[in-house]
Amino acid sequence: MRYKIPDTMKKPLIYLLFIIAIATWSCGGPETEDSLPMKVAKAYGFENFDKIKSIAYTWNVQANPETIRSRDWKWNIKERTVYYSDADTSFTYSLDLPKEELPTIDGGFINDKYWLMFPFQLVWDTGYTFTILENIPAPISGQSSTQLTIIYNQEDGYTPGDAYDLFLDENYLIKEWVFRRGNGLEGRPLTWENEKDFKGVKFATEHKNAEGVRFIWFSGIEVN
Repeated sequence: MRYKIPDTMKKPLIYLLFIIAIATWSCGGPETEDSLPMKVAKAYGFENFDKIKSIAYTWNVQANPETIRSRDWKWNIKERTVYYSDADTSFTYSLDLPKEELPTIDGGFINDKYWLMFPFQLVWDTGYTFTILENIPAPISGQSSTQLTIIYNQEDGYTPGDAYDLFLDENYLIKEWVFRRGNGLEGRPLTWENEKDFKGVKFATEHKNAEGVRFIWFSGIEVN
């Protein structure tokens, strides 16, 4: 059964609908919640990253009990250049070079940058899918975590198809991760720890294995 709205009620009703429409428009409509990858990026200061002009750091890896390998980088973000130095050589190259003209070491730059800036790659990268599992024990600590799994596609990057299992705390910080090459079933868990703040941007500077041995770490970080 339909009810006819009395004429005396039509004007107030139209006015009320008009006010609601104006309020909704002025507020820009309902806000959408950030995705979990974006929440992780913001937990590390992604909103401050555009203020940074350059980042310099040394990437170190304990290759074996007797050997430490190091690489020095300086990423000039605004100029889109990368400075590289190791024990044998040093040079600068442009990130705007055609892919086939980029030096081989660019693969090392991407690798090392992921260890330092992976939370931001979650925004910069687009060629991946993700899944979320709640109340999952972290592989090293056993603490209840949110597991965010990132699976890259088969087309992009130097090592397409890789997967990362991130174990997050309640503040969306990565406490541990497992890298799985080619989205394989097995990977090695490592910690994300010793976070340091640089101009509002946060980096985890150490990654340890299940035995507590430091495997990869960063030194000499300079942010300008």
